Amino acid sequence: MDSKITLSFNKSTIEKAKAFAEANNISLSRLTEFLYAQITSGDYKSLDDLPVADWVNMLSEGQAEYHTKANRKSVKDEFFKSRK
Repeated sequence: MDSKITLSFNKSTIEKAKAFAEANNISLSRLTEFLYAQITSGDYKSLDDLPVADWVNMLSEGQAEYHTKANRKSVKDEFFKSRK
């Protein structure tokens, strides 16, 4: 059974990924699913170890930027610091 998720990407990356998917006769959803399957199928210690790393670098514009969510403690500390 398929599940839906919402993702946010740089607009030019999405356009390139759509073009790549179309050229390879696959939907962008299935391409994304394939990439996640590749990522989760191995025991990778870093993003550079992924088998799709070269393809992702070719598709993107330069180095990728990885955004992580802040943990609860850092958010709380930042909030209280802004209240002083």
